[in-house]
Amino acid sequence: NRFCTASNNQTGFLCNDRATCIPASQVCDSISSCRYGEDEQQELCGDLPHSLPAYLVFHCSNPRSWVYADRRCNGLNDCGDCSDEVGSLAACPPCGSQWWSCNPVFHEYCSCVPRRLCRDGVQHCLGWSDEYLC
Repeated sequence: NRFCTASNNQTGFLCNDRATCIPASQVCDSISSCRYGEDEQQELCGDLPHSLPAYLVFHCSNPRSWVYADRRCNGLNDCGDCSDEVGSLAACPPCGSQWWSCNPVFHEYCSCVPRRLCRDGVQHCLGWSDEYLC
């Protein structure tokens, strides 16, 4: 079993050294993140996502779409339909302290926008709450 918890409580992949835990999205990304390159081996990366262990994959609501498990609940619309952020399968916690809850106007975000975008003179929320309330 190679499941581990990487930084920021992200789903990770345990390297052969049994000490290095890399985020799921660094597996099969054409860059060896493990010392011996086991994160890029053909048996693991040959038929994505089917060749990956299930814990590394999150299936979007569109049956043909998937993202790495560490991309679920990261605040960004990685699935393209927000199913990785607001869908019942995602089971994400409410917006964290670094996020503002609203209905975003840009497709990049789903139900929260980064607080760093608050009061920047650009509308990011439908009701302009990011400019007047945030």
